[in-house]
Amino acid sequence: MSKITADHVFTSESVGRGHPDKICDQISDAILDACLQSDPGSRVACETVVGHNLVANVGEVTCRGWDKINTERIARQVVKEIGYDNAALKFWDAGFEYFSRIHGQSPDISQGVTEGEGLYEEQGAGDQGMMFGYATRETPELMPCPLAYSHRLLMELEKKRQNGTLPYLRPDCKSQVSVRYKDGRPETITGVVISHQTDDIPLEKIRTDLIAEAKRILGDTGLLTDRTAYYINPTGAFVLGGPYADAGLTGRKIIVDTYGGVGSHGGGAFSGKDPSKVDRSAAYYARYAAKNIVAAGLAEKCEIQVSYAIGVAHPLSINIATYGTSEYDEALLQELLEDTRFFDFRPAAIIDQLDLLHPDGWSYQVAAAYGHFGRDIFPWEKINKAEELRRAAKILAREAA
Repeated sequence: MSKITADHVFTSESVGRGHPDKICDQISDAILDACLQSDPGSRVACETVVGHNLVANVGEVTCRGWDKINTERIARQVVKEIGYDNAALKFWDAGFEYFSRIHGQSPDISQGVTEGEGLYEEQGAGDQGMMFGYATRETPELMPCPLAYSHRLLMELEKKRQNGTLPYLRPDCKSQVSVRYKDGRPETITGVVISHQTDDIPLEKIRTDLIAEAKRILGDTGLLTDRTAYYINPTGAFVLGGPYADAGLTGRKIIVDTYGGVGSHGGGAFSGKDPSKVDRSAAYYARYAAKNIVAAGLAEKCEIQVSYAIGVAHPLSINIATYGTSEYDEALLQELLEDTRFFDFRPAAIIDQLDLLHPDGWSYQVAAAYGHFGRDIFPWEKINKAEELRRAAKILAREAA
């Protein structure tokens, strides 16, 4: 693939913890966290739906100690932590109706995932499909900058809401950042959109405050100009929000969760799924591999695709693309990617290498808001393979010369 040279503008969005879909993702992953704490061998596929005065869970869970896990209590605690904690918001932790229709995992699925021989052969992929990982040198976290900056805006505003610096902010919010590229590199931020739920106060004050915050938060990018346009609550008042105003469902923000529309997406959501589901674990591992390849200096950007059949441990395919940004032949990088001394894409190997059954210093609930990629707390964000890859690439290149 050739390097992009034409000027273009690319836009990505983020949504805050209080967005209805993100409420669902966080509840589903909080239930997953509780299951893994009770039984690291849990099989979890948990969906959440929220609406007017309603939270409901459906799905399949097999977990030792399940009878001691109170999903209603978890749901109410998550809603409260997000900030829906008073009746004035029309949807709040003590006010909604709750029900659950969670049942045990299908034995037909279970046998394909758990049976077999050998340390890594005994666990097949929890589903079929293809997953993608991506990394780029555009930002220090090796993420596409439109998405990284959209997340940054909302994370910083979340801090202001929680510490009372901007006390009129309410939980529901979205952001959007548009970046102009020249010769494939970020040149300027052309537009910033923030739609934030607030108390009923003058719109002029909200716009003045949030424009100032946007300039502060994004100032160190060096991409803001006098021509950057700011759109703050562009439709006007945004007082009624959250599940009172709009329904939510687990897994509806898969582009926000990954790379903001840059690169490709296999279509699978992450939240509410234990790591035996390769929708989640293989996407994490593909990001891990792509990030290490970029961190090693082997490419300016890298996309990796991996595919699976349900119940089969070995991937059906692994593919790499560097979009013409590598000095190395992609066949050489493909060889590194398929070398199990560096990366092993079998599900049990992924789970073991990233320790996905025993979160330490992170949780799946934390991953469910502001993106699953780009934060150093997650094990799939480590770049501990970069130096090995750099040395191995040089050796292979010399041998091929």
